[in-house]
Amino acid sequence: MESSSSESKNSFSNLFEMEKILREKFEIQAKHPSPEALRKWRAAVSLVKNPTRRFRHTADLEKRDKAHKKKLDIQEKIRIALYVQKAALQFIDAGNQVEYPLSEETRKDGYGIEPDELASIVRSHDSNRLKLHGGVHGIARKIKVSLDSGVCLNELPPRQKIYGFNRYVEKPSRSFWMFVWDSLQDLTLMILMVCAVVSVGVGLATEGWPKGMYDGLGIILSIFLVVMVTAISDYKQSLQFRDLDKEKKKIFVQVTRDGSRQKVSIYDLVVGDIVHLSIGDKVPADGIFISGYSLEIDGSSLSGETKPVHVNTGKPFLLSGTKVQDGSGKMLVTSVGMRTEWGKLMETLSEGGEDETPLQVKLNGVATIIGKIGLGFAVLTFLVLTVRFLVEKGLHNELTKWSSSDALELLNYFATAVTIIVVAVPEGLPLAVTLSLAFAMKKLMNDKALVRHLSACETMGSASCICTDKTGTLTTNHMEVDKIWICDETKVIKGNDSVDAVKTALSEGVVEILLQALFLNTGSEVVKGKNGKKNILGSPTESALLEFGLLMGGDFGAIRGESTIVKVEPFNSVKKKMSVLVARSTGGFRVFCKGASEIILAMCNKIVDDKGEPVPLSEERAASVMDIINGFACEALRTLCLAFKDMDESFNTDSLPTDGYTLIMIVGIKDPVRPGVREAVQTCLAAGITVRMVTGDNINTAKAIAKECGILTNDGLAIEGPDFRRMSPEEMKELIPRIQVMARSLPMDKHTLVTRLRNMFGEVVAVTGDGTNDAPALHESDIGLAMGIAGTEVAKENADVIIMDDNFATIVNVARWGRAVYINIQKFVQFQLTVNIVALVLNFVSACIVGSAPLTAVQLLWVNMIMDTLGALALATEPPNDGLMKRPPVGRGANFITRTMWKNIIGQSIYQLAILAILEFDGKKLLRLTGSDATAVLNTFIFNSFVFCQVFNEINSRDMERINVFRGMFNSWVFVVVMVATVTFQIIIVEFLGTFASTVPLSWQFWLLSILIGFVSMPVAVILKYIPAESAKLKSHNGYEALPSGPEQA
Repeated sequence: MESSSSESKNSFSNLFEMEKILREKFEIQAKHPSPEALRKWRAAVSLVKNPTRRFRHTADLEKRDKAHKKKLDIQEKIRIALYVQKAALQFIDAGNQVEYPLSEETRKDGYGIEPDELASIVRSHDSNRLKLHGGVHGIARKIKVSLDSGVCLNELPPRQKIYGFNRYVEKPSRSFWMFVWDSLQDLTLMILMVCAVVSVGVGLATEGWPKGMYDGLGIILSIFLVVMVTAISDYKQSLQFRDLDKEKKKIFVQVTRDGSRQKVSIYDLVVGDIVHLSIGDKVPADGIFISGYSLEIDGSSLSGETKPVHVNTGKPFLLSGTKVQDGSGKMLVTSVGMRTEWGKLMETLSEGGEDETPLQVKLNGVATIIGKIGLGFAVLTFLVLTVRFLVEKGLHNELTKWSSSDALELLNYFATAVTIIVVAVPEGLPLAVTLSLAFAMKKLMNDKALVRHLSACETMGSASCICTDKTGTLTTNHMEVDKIWICDETKVIKGNDSVDAVKTALSEGVVEILLQALFLNTGSEVVKGKNGKKNILGSPTESALLEFGLLMGGDFGAIRGESTIVKVEPFNSVKKKMSVLVARSTGGFRVFCKGASEIILAMCNKIVDDKGEPVPLSEERAASVMDIINGFACEALRTLCLAFKDMDESFNTDSLPTDGYTLIMIVGIKDPVRPGVREAVQTCLAAGITVRMVTGDNINTAKAIAKECGILTNDGLAIEGPDFRRMSPEEMKELIPRIQVMARSLPMDKHTLVTRLRNMFGEVVAVTGDGTNDAPALHESDIGLAMGIAGTEVAKENADVIIMDDNFATIVNVARWGRAVYINIQKFVQFQLTVNIVALVLNFVSACIVGSAPLTAVQLLWVNMIMDTLGALALATEPPNDGLMKRPPVGRGANFITRTMWKNIIGQSIYQLAILAILEFDGKKLLRLTGSDATAVLNTFIFNSFVFCQVFNEINSRDMERINVFRGMFNSWVFVVVMVATVTFQIIIVEFLGTFASTVPLSWQFWLLSILIGFVSMPVAVILKYIPAESAKLKSHNGYEALPSGPEQA
């Protein structure tokens, strides 16, 4: 008894030191948590009723370690195989190579090469065998495909039959009955089932059929109900995650099929497809290089090698899962799915599961602490009841006389104690986080935001800073040429008439050099679509330039056909320019260059005159050209310069020149601000979230757009990337809080800014990115946001959330849902802890004083379901309200269970315990109950009042600070359905299931009184909300703002 009381005492000290324990043992980083931290909190968890269910959404570290070793082994095998086979192939005679006889099925379908041989050539980089088959053209003939027009659509089924599907082995999805089985793994439910079976056996022996069945059968039916409701909730949650996983795997690539370019899912790729690759793409299958420029492949994900590989006609092999680091090209697909090394590697990638979120870990801590307290009370309750029972028997000299009814009594005590543990261990807390996150992720997916990692949705609610790109996020990314400056004249481009006027005003020589610069120096293409119309494929900036060239009467195909492109240096965010080297028909070479205006202008020492001839560009004239550029930029136009340089035959084509160019034209491209962006930025500012624009554009363009969006204020600072890079850490510390715009930035500038904001200022930083070079910043940030339309596959892979519509307003919506998740979990914790405390104290005190627990095992199981699964459904799935974005974000390290929450928990617990204690000890007198059924009526009335206290307290928990808890209640249909279902089932239990639930029907007066007792908890909640919990200097319940007062509180 002494050890039990000390256990209880320790439990209470645990309760008051909860936040300290949570910080010491149950705190992990939201992103990339260390294995040590993950193991630490697992070691601290004790008293788990159902590990299978509780840790379902927790990473399996053992499996993960095994999968990582397996992955490293596969990578090592790939690396060794490549090196060994390349070396061996130099000595192997073509005649000694392994033969792959053509099967009847392959021959019958008209193909000339076996799938395994085709896979082997690319996998082992077998150049000899490739030559034996006639190179890429020979392979194309053998798999019946034209390298120009691609696969015909009617050939897809036979190709998939012979060469396979581009799909990988995946774990089969779990059926509903597996979730039922998981729910039955609860240790306390198993013990109760055994108790129920024993109860039925003893009951039949002592009380006969059917009366002896009722107690045990009631417990069994309650367990069945708990298991089914839990399993249905978990199964629906798993379906939501399955939908999200399907959405994550939707990757599309550009292919040529039936002679036209089109987008197809990577899962629909077949052997023989012609795939177009560009920077940031992931190679979707094994293949052979057809053509391209400066194609660099990062194979680290497959082989572990960090050095990029240059792919060309001499080294033509491309492996699935590698990434395009630079350049562009076309490849012929030769192997798909599990015939690729990537397919084998993919089997290991999903092993071990996803990292748990900080909230899941914290609530595992809360569940552990409360569980220990509950266990202490359960043991004490059982001991007190047993001791009282034995004392009474001793007083009646019956210690030596034992009957089956005595055994049944002790069994009931044990069942009550076990049920107290069922109620006391809030197993639903960590699972409520998963439920809330799954619900939020599903809603966000419908709102064009795909959450890739669970923790991101949670962390986004704490974001205090968003570093956003300009193009496509704040602007529409629908670009068109608005102004040009050429031959000393500015021309406004408004429709065909203005273009015709420009064409008429320019000489033939100028138009010729201009069209060459537009059509030759581009990463985009003009292709014929299925409908025969011309389509421009490429980035919005390139598309705008090509559109302008077509309006000028240029023939894209003819100009490209007349020229031989020797070398291409694709645009990237570091160089901020693109160059192409062309062999001239008259001899020699010509380089075309375009890019950031000031960079290209600095490379020029000549300018095109009105006849198309180069003339010297003086310093004075260069300054006036710079004024034109700044003028365009101040009108919020993106500015580009086009230039060229001629060279003779002696020019070394290994590297392109960086000076001596001739300026052709300045282009001003219009990219309007997205509708609703200004309002979204204002919402962020009101929510305490700083918005910073980080762009590669001209500083004047950036400032103009930032002012239009409401980002740049009078006291804000706009800075250029080179100036930022030159700053010392001390200067950065002083200026970073004021920086609102960073222009002409490099990806590493963004990375530095994010690192400084996190480490120097403790900010929770969200970062947007779309390019391959944005990957480090996306990885470093607290929340990486990749663009779904403009973003590369590499950026998406490194992101936590993919913004499917590239819209800044969607980012704000993610923050809103993130805050909703956090506060919804706080509401649920407040509600559940109140039920825990009341149920524990009521049963324990009653056992000590009266000698029996007022709430039976069946009743407690029903209460457990109200506060666990149903409570989580009701409170953890509430949609966000506008008020969430009118307060600062939760800071790093803020207490999760705050003083306001403790005030509400303790206040409601005192009220409920006072009422229920009065009813328990003086209820018969107060309610004027007489007769043989007086005790049954009183216990039923106590049970009914207790349940209605929880129903109204659930409504109270909807808002922890404001008085009007009904606001927006009917917007949450889940909450309303749960409330109606709870009340309906309570009526059924009391009025119709009394035999099993140990209840008797109540009169309408008692029903009304029960409801009134529950309702009084609402005025109690109002009084509690007027009692200050936080000091004026402190932030309130969730690290937000001071407690509202006056009309605001209502």
